[in-house]
Amino acid sequence: MIQNIDVFEKDPVPEAVLKLAVPTVLSMLVTVLYNMVDTFFVGQIGDPNQVAAVSIATPIFLLLMAAGNMFGVGGSTFLSRALGEKKYDKVKHISSFSFYGCIIAGLAGGFIFVIFSNSILTVSGASENTLGFARTYLFWIAWGAPFVVLSSAFANLIRGEGAANVSMNGMMLGTVANIILDPLFILPQVSIGSFHVRLLSMGVGGAAIATVIGNVLTVVYFLLYIRSGKSALSLSLKQFRIGGGILSGIVSIGVPASLNNILMSASNIFLNKFLAGYGDIPIAAMGIAMKANMLVVFIQMGLAIGAQPLLGYNYGAKNYGRMKAVMKFSIICNVISGSLLMIVYVLFTRRIVSLFIPNEAVISEGIRMLRALMLSVPVLGIMFVFEFAFQAFGRAAETLMLSVSRQGFVFIPMLFLGRAVAGLDGVILAQPVADILAVFISLGMFMAMKKEFKDC
Repeated sequence: MIQNIDVFEKDPVPEAVLKLAVPTVLSMLVTVLYNMVDTFFVGQIGDPNQVAAVSIATPIFLLLMAAGNMFGVGGSTFLSRALGEKKYDKVKHISSFSFYGCIIAGLAGGFIFVIFSNSILTVSGASENTLGFARTYLFWIAWGAPFVVLSSAFANLIRGEGAANVSMNGMMLGTVANIILDPLFILPQVSIGSFHVRLLSMGVGGAAIATVIGNVLTVVYFLLYIRSGKSALSLSLKQFRIGGGILSGIVSIGVPASLNNILMSASNIFLNKFLAGYGDIPIAAMGIAMKANMLVVFIQMGLAIGAQPLLGYNYGAKNYGRMKAVMKFSIICNVISGSLLMIVYVLFTRRIVSLFIPNEAVISEGIRMLRALMLSVPVLGIMFVFEFAFQAFGRAAETLMLSVSRQGFVFIPMLFLGRAVAGLDGVILAQPVADILAVFISLGMFMAMKKEFKDC
């Protein structure tokens, strides 16, 4: 039934981790490009208000990703354990439930975004200058909401059965389409020598349309793969189950995983509201800094997610020695990659920020914001390995606690404390401080459960 059994059971740990992690990291980079290209091409218009509008709408877009993670991460870790236990019928039930759940969640989310867009965006920090742009972006995203949820979920589910290359290829297809379509939909014209080609000039609305089309193509690719017979997953309504532990198994991990995105969205909304007190320029600058920082964060997250199916499978098979070796190797890879990326970003901060917009005021603010975000990068990956390990083990309480700690109980108080102590500088430093504290929290949580593994 499973075609990737060797990577779970026989391949040397470094080879197994890299076999799954490299395509996963590339998939995460694709996700970063999805987010970065919109900001990049909108920034070429030279209007800070439109860049700020994308930054304001991004936390709301993350809510759709949260729905995708609900079914994708929850379903992926569940089916990885089911594969380790050789329960292949359960894998079909998990994937069918996730498929139809994603469609319902996407339709509900899109409806809410269309009806309540003004209220949602005002709460998110939109000003008179940015509200119209942000509303246009969110309107088009809402129409493609089911595809956004499905693409996020099934990238995880397909990766969970060991087909990391298929997951990467699907995400890459959508991203390449997005990159090609963004300038066509966003910019007023392109110049080739003395020739000027007029384009659609839709601004932020064009960015959203390109994103939706990219997600549609990704979903079509994934569905064709599943229907090809090469996958253990199922889309059949006949395989749909709620009982038998399917709902509870997905929700127990899916809720904490989605809560991480929800809290990320909420924390970004809080951050934008705090920055709004200092004008629209800081919002635009932080939006660029966060998008640039996503490249670093998602590489480390990708290494951890790539190891997750190995952790879930070996946990389900009670092969704790191999499971521990996977965790150790993943942590080493993340610390090394994080340190190298921090050095590169610190050396080339101005060049990185100036890629996004030709506006010196935004660039100056963006430089110090991006350098501040780099403070936690060398160790942040440790927390991701523990977080996705807890998900792989089915440890809902630990996953929930860590998710809530990093983006909620730690970050939001840091915003209030930072602003009170150091004003705008304190707001900027809130995220790296919260990240470092989350690393220590995750380490303490793992040490508390380590005694459960017989040969650890």
